Amino acid sequence: MKAVLLAAGLGTRLQPITNKIPKCLVNIQGKPLLQYWLELLFSGGIDEVLINTYYLPDAVNEFVNRCQWRDKIHLVHEDELLGTGGTLLNNREWLSTGSFLVAHADNLTIFNLAQFEERHKNRPVDVDITMMTFITDSPESCGIIKEDGDGVVRNFYEKLPDPPGNCANAAVYIFEPVIFDFLAGLGKKEIDLSTEVIPHYLGRIVTFHNPHYHRDIGTPESLVMAEAEFRADTK
Repeated sequence: MKAVLLAAGLGTRLQPITNKIPKCLVNIQGKPLLQYWLELLFSGGIDEVLINTYYLPDAVNEFVNRCQWRDKIHLVHEDELLGTGGTLLNNREWLSTGSFLVAHADNLTIFNLAQFEERHKNRPVDVDITMMTFITDSPESCGIIKEDGDGVVRNFYEKLPDPPGNCANAAVYIFEPVIFDFLAGLGKKEIDLSTEVIPHYLGRIVTFHNPHYHRDIGTPESLVMAEAEFRADTK
């Protein structure tokens, strides 16, 4: 399976930390977020990883060129931000060989990739997306989901001030290539997964719950929390 690590964002919520470093290279306990992701994916059996860049691309290029998996990593620079869905559509040819994983590289997480893949393989009929979920301590900053008894997502509430629950979209997915037909049908370059794709696919998304660890490293406060609480040996 191939994977996409979305790493092009500006990281404005993490300023001034991200004034000189892209958010995917922010350190947690002395190790860049991107390093955690690459270790998790390649140790779990992912064959190749695509990383998109936009903001401070030279830093990401330098990091990849030094890492042990550089021959399995495809760097794609975007001259303009395409959004999370736009990046997928822009790399349709590379990704169309089968199911593929997509993740935001500014999250810090631990999960069992084999179990995630198994959940996707055994998804209900007519489901095209498997979404990782987690229990959040800040539901107003997340996309909150409601699922049925089969784990199929029926409702999605994106960053509401008073959301109806705390089971959140972890922004880690496994997609079927059929999604490209929908993305192309939107007729534009910039596409957002959370606001334009997920709502359209309600009833065709199944969940995989992450009981181990997941945190969006989007603010200085969340970075401090991750430094204090993260344990890489969590299983």
